[in-house]
Amino acid sequence: MRIFFSLLACIVCSLSLAAQLPATQVYVFDIEEGDSTVTFSNPQYITGFNQQGYNNQPYWQDRNVLLLSVQQPEMQQPDIFSFDLNAKSKTRMTRTVSGEYSPKSMGDGRKFSAIRQEYIGRDTVLRLWEFPTNLQDNGRPVFKYINGIGYYEWLNSTQLALFIVGTPNTLALASADTDRPRTLANNVGRCFKRLPNGNLAYVSKETASWTLVEQNLYRLTDAPRPVTTCINGSEDFAILRDGSYLMGGGSKIYRFDPIRNPVWKEVVDLRFYGIKNISRIESNGFDKIAIVAGN
Repeated sequence: MRIFFSLLACIVCSLSLAAQLPATQVYVFDIEEGDSTVTFSNPQYITGFNQQGYNNQPYWQDRNVLLLSVQQPEMQQPDIFSFDLNAKSKTRMTRTVSGEYSPKSMGDGRKFSAIRQEYIGRDTVLRLWEFPTNLQDNGRPVFKYINGIGYYEWLNSTQLALFIVGTPNTLALASADTDRPRTLANNVGRCFKRLPNGNLAYVSKETASWTLVEQNLYRLTDAPRPVTTCINGSEDFAILRDGSYLMGGGSKIYRFDPIRNPVWKEVVDLRFYGIKNISRIESNGFDKIAIVAGN
């Protein structure tokens, strides 16, 4: 395998990060899907420029451009960075006193969105903002009144699924044209994604064994359909083109194919590259996967 950056450089010292978010690293692999296998190759260490910082919440703007939330040690809060893997370049997309998280592309790519952690007096407010990709202005909130948004997923150009922070955390559906969210489920995980069939996949935490479930968005009165039990302690997943799921656990990646092989099957162990404590995982829908791992 051809190594884009030296993976040995990911050994970092975290003793100076008391005031920082947890140090995390982001890696990208080429993947090739088979009926029963997923092959990983061409590892790329994306965040070598920020080995002692926070690098998280990857999202593919297109098949070669990756958005991340990044906090370097000298930064007070995270900002959004864009990484062009073909040009081997990075661009800082936001530069604010607030923290920006969970970047995602919007519509035709002329805008992107992110969760902004704002400080208003003694209060901390989580709101969803949108920004022009060309950085011509400072953006605006997507919703006028809805706050407490921890995570989200664009379902189309106006409809969203929202993770609302609370007791319990809830999954809601909302339109950018209104400020009236509709609660879909309680006690959910932070990861939810639109499936190739149009349904919404998310993690239910209603029982001790977390369950990956699938909700028909056109028949909201129907109960969600259980898909499978999650890998122990994991709640983040990626969806491949064929509708199968990838989920990380430790240094390993597992695949669940609801049609051809409805059990979790290990497809790769990345400990050879010093990658462990895998949390988030994000497919570009074609031939690349981004992985977030702790130190």
